[in-house]
Amino acid sequence: MVRYTDAIKRTDDEMSKSERTRGGILVAAARLFRHEGYNATTMRDIAQVSGIEAGSIYYHFQSKDQILSEVLDIGVRQLYEKVSEIVRSTKGDSHDFRKTFALLIETHLTYLLTDSDFTSANIRNYPMLSDEARAPHRELRAAYARVWSCFLNNAKNAGHLRVDISVAAIRQFILSAMNWTVEWYDVDRYPVHVLAERMSKLILDGMCSRHMVVTTGLKTKAANSVDIPDPIGKAEKSRAEILIAAARVLRDNGYKATTLRQIADEAEMKAGSVYYHFKSKEAIVDEVLNAGLSDLLTGVSAAVQDFEAPYDHHARIATAIWTHLDFLFKASEFTSANIRSYGMLPNSFRERHRGIRHEYGRLWDRVLREAQDDGAIRSDIKIVPLRQVMLGALNWTVEWFDPNEPAKDGYLSLPEFSGMLIKLLLEGVCSRETTPYTEHETAN
Repeated sequence: MVRYTDAIKRTDDEMSKSERTRGGILVAAARLFRHEGYNATTMRDIAQVSGIEAGSIYYHFQSKDQILSEVLDIGVRQLYEKVSEIVRSTKGDSHDFRKTFALLIETHLTYLLTDSDFTSANIRNYPMLSDEARAPHRELRAAYARVWSCFLNNAKNAGHLRVDISVAAIRQFILSAMNWTVEWYDVDRYPVHVLAERMSKLILDGMCSRHMVVTTGLKTKAANSVDIPDPIGKAEKSRAEILIAAARVLRDNGYKATTLRQIADEAEMKAGSVYYHFKSKEAIVDEVLNAGLSDLLTGVSAAVQDFEAPYDHHARIATAIWTHLDFLFKASEFTSANIRSYGMLPNSFRERHRGIRHEYGRLWDRVLREAQDDGAIRSDIKIVPLRQVMLGALNWTVEWFDPNEPAKDGYLSLPEFSGMLIKLLLEGVCSRETTPYTEHETAN
């Protein structure tokens, strides 16, 4: 069988009609998986977009699962080969570390956001797949991670990276910040190369105007939970149990794969009983999503308001980060469900919750802008991209950090993990001796 990654390197004349049709199916599927999601895409949709009869698609692929598997493989393989080439070409020479790092960032973002529906489809769909569906792709994804680890290890040995945080954690932090861009990047706002430049500087040097940040004023008590009154009465209690069950199922399976029967099973009640409280799955999911955003907004707002002027801006930002992560992993199952399922939500759901998302963004923009106005954040950083990259790095952690795995090598508790991310966001990944930033630099 000819792999699509091999076929695309040949001219159209060199490919057989069957190969061209097969490639067209994969291209169509990648575009649909990227924008609509795997579960919402049908074989008929793929056939229609690729311009063939619905039945003809089965001549080339046995199932939608087989198409997805090839799309996922192509998405990582294209990126892996290009990034590997860059790392090999600069290994062992005097090429500037920062320039290579910036090139790697731009390459990853370019494939993810503009050049490859395959890469974007991989990033957007992989988190919702079962362990069985993920298994064939783990080796290649691990190989891509090793390329980054090799580059970062060499940089650390050369004295470019900080020594108090592991290369594995730094790598995960970098990839998290980039991968979440599929959920917010707008090509009409600024080109990928501008985003890449800003992200590279932020990751390397952090957001703060002095590099060793003291956060002794960190306050964590506001992050514990949102005060929600206990439900009164049997009906209200059942309703609350359904919502909690729905949050868990939505968090683990995504929107499209979540069914009322699964929600009922999780809530340990009959499926018909769910209809007594909610008219549809959509009504349940809508309430879960709104609760998740409301919890997060309420919790982080309370944490920020706990500070009095004149602010200790670094401690204030650190507390807000800490609180965001606490809601994501511990304080609210609704918040976790919202973040994990957001990428595959229908546009109608996104539109209904856009207002509260913007309100949360404005809260962060105010906190960051006040810090910048007082000189606690570098003057060369744009606030909105800073907030988007920072929240992206935090939100993507649900895909790779598990606070409940104490047996895992290099395990960190949630407070330790939060402290590490605070350091990376405020101070950057570079060693303090090699960063070129000074407070006298002017804004771009």
